[in-house]
Amino acid sequence: MADTQSAHGLQTPPWLRWTLIGSAVLVMALLVVLPLLMVLVSAFGKGFATWWAALVTPDAISALKLTLLTAAIVIPVNAVFGVFAAWSLTRFEFPGKRALLALVDLPFAVSPVVAGLCLVLLFGSQGWFADFLREHEIKILFARPGIVLATLFITFPFVVRELVPLMQQQGSEEEVVARSLGANAWTMFFRVTLPNIKWGLLYGVLLCGARAMGEFGAVSVVSGHIRGLTNTLPLHIEILYNEFDSTAAFAVSSLLAGLALVTLLLKFWLEARHADGLAKSHRRH
Repeated sequence: MADTQSAHGLQTPPWLRWTLIGSAVLVMALLVVLPLLMVLVSAFGKGFATWWAALVTPDAISALKLTLLTAAIVIPVNAVFGVFAAWSLTRFEFPGKRALLALVDLPFAVSPVVAGLCLVLLFGSQGWFADFLREHEIKILFARPGIVLATLFITFPFVVRELVPLMQQQGSEEEVVARSLGANAWTMFFRVTLPNIKWGLLYGVLLCGARAMGEFGAVSVVSGHIRGLTNTLPLHIEILYNEFDSTAAFAVSSLLAGLALVTLLLKFWLEARHADGLAKSHRRH
């Protein structure tokens, strides 16, 4: 009885509840939905033929290929690093553990432009590794390796940050049981750990891929903006807009927005599966 009265006492007034919901919907409509609709309207304003023509230019195709190539390299690297880092942070105790966990969040705190400048200081013509790179004829900046490195730096926390709380919540009891039954480390990982974290891993990979395809600041610093060679889709859009070719800029933007919408749909699906996995884990424990 007391619990029921307490619950009624804490119940939110209907007017306040609908005010908060309406405010949230209004803000999302103004900041997210309306700009996206404007991009789509501007992209198709002169017809499908004009939109398609902007997408099949050699520079646009090259930018799309480089964007997808960068994501294809960054995603598996971050997935492997994320799993190993999360496993280390949740299963072992070692000096500097908190410092390592803080370093994982560094790309969230540092501006992407600063990250790009750091790569310039390391691999530029006057950088720390300049002599070594010249001697071995290795080109990092203003080339694809620099773009990949910049994107790796910006995106590597996503998988780790999805897996660490999940693995902490699940605990290590099942892994201990598997080892006690004679399973080696790799068998334990593939038969016990990986199935338990697969939805969280996929969710982190999805976020990593979305950020990799949309990254602008760090990539802009290290790319050199060489058309057909080092321009990703965001950089290509900037160049088109600066040249007052707004129709083509919005057309390419709609392509990037379409990739974002696909990512959003996959995110909803993975969130549901992730929630189911957490619920099952909670029931087991």
